[in-house]
Amino acid sequence: MSQEILLNLVQRHLNDYCDVKRKELLEISEDLGPIMDFTQDLLEGGKRFRALFAFWAWAGQRAEPVEPEDLKAEDPIIAVASALEMFHAAALVHDDLLDQSDTRRGKPAIHKRFEVLHKNHGYAGTHERFGVAGSVLVGDMMLSWSSELFGEALLHSIGEDAEARCRSEFSKMRFEVMAGQYLDVLEENAAPMREKSEAVARANRVMLYKTAKYSLEAPLLIGAALAGAGADKLKGLSDFGIPLGMAFQLRDDILGVFGDPAVTGKPAGDDLREGKRTVLTGLTLEALPTSVANIFEELLTSGEIDESQLAFMRESIEESGALAKTEKLIQEYSDRAIAALAELEISDQGREMLARLTEAVIKRSK
Repeated sequence: MSQEILLNLVQRHLNDYCDVKRKELLEISEDLGPIMDFTQDLLEGGKRFRALFAFWAWAGQRAEPVEPEDLKAEDPIIAVASALEMFHAAALVHDDLLDQSDTRRGKPAIHKRFEVLHKNHGYAGTHERFGVAGSVLVGDMMLSWSSELFGEALLHSIGEDAEARCRSEFSKMRFEVMAGQYLDVLEENAAPMREKSEAVARANRVMLYKTAKYSLEAPLLIGAALAGAGADKLKGLSDFGIPLGMAFQLRDDILGVFGDPAVTGKPAGDDLREGKRTVLTGLTLEALPTSVANIFEELLTSGEIDESQLAFMRESIEESGALAKTEKLIQEYSDRAIAALAELEISDQGREMLARLTEAVIKRSK
C-alpha cells in the first residue's frame, strides 16, 4: 500500500497553512518574508515518522480498512499529522540552536540562515546574536502554529471523550519534550561534575522524555485517541511506542558518531563535537580505564575536536565495547516493541502498517 498519497496530503496541508500565514505576515511587513521562506523549506524534508505513526494508530482503531486514496484534505487526521510535523520542526529549530548545530538535513540550520541574512544585508550588531534571536522567534511561532493546526482538527465532531484525550496527550507531549530538552542541556553542562557511574541512567532519562515519548509514543496515542481509543488501548500503544522510541534514539546516537554525512545530512561526529551525553558515551566512560576516560571526558567537554581526536574517540567507543552494547540495547528494545505490537488491540491493517514502520525505524541509516 502506497503511503505517498497520505504524505502528499500532509505536505499540501502544511503548504496551504503556510501560504495563509505568509500572507498575514507580509501584510504586517515585507521584512517578515524570510520567516516563511525558512519555515517552509524545513517543513519539506524529513522522514515523517510522526505523521505516519499517528495515521496508522488512527486507522488501526477503525472497523474497516482505510485506503489513503479515500482520504480528503479536510479529514481531522490530516490536520493532526500536520500539527505533529509542525511541532517537530519547531523542536528541531530550537534543538539546533541549543546544540549549536550548523546543519539540518544537509542544509544550514535556521539560526545559520538568519546569520547569513544578517551578513548579506550588512545589518548592525553581530550576525550570531541575530541568528539566535531569529531562530528562537521562528521556533516559537511554529510552536503556536502547531497548536493552531491541532485545534483545527478538533473543530470536527469527534466526540467529547476523544477530544479530551487528544488534548491531554498533545499537552503532555509538549510538556515532556521541553522537560527532556532541559535535562539534555543540563547534562551537557553538569556531567563533568557528576558521577560517571550514573551517566547511563541520566542519559536514559533524557532519551525517554526528549525523544522516545514525543517521537513515537505521543503520535501513536494522539492518533488512536482521535479515533476514540480508550485508556486500555492507549496503554498498549505506550508499551509498543516507548521501547521503539528508545531504539530509535539509540540508533540516532550511533549515526551521530559513525553515520555517513552524505546520508544523515549532518557532519560526521557532530554529536561528539557538540558534547552530547548519550547512552553511547555513558557506556564508553563507564568502561574505559580512568586515565583514558578522563581524556575522553575532556574532549567531550571541549567543544572543539579535530579529526585525529575524533578518530580517537570513535576508536575508544568501539574498543570499550560501548558500540556493541548499544547495538544490543537496540535489539532488546526492538524485540520488546515487536512483542507489544503483536498484543495490540488493533486492526490487521493497522498492525501490518505499524510493523512496516517499526522495521523502517530499526533499520534506518539516517
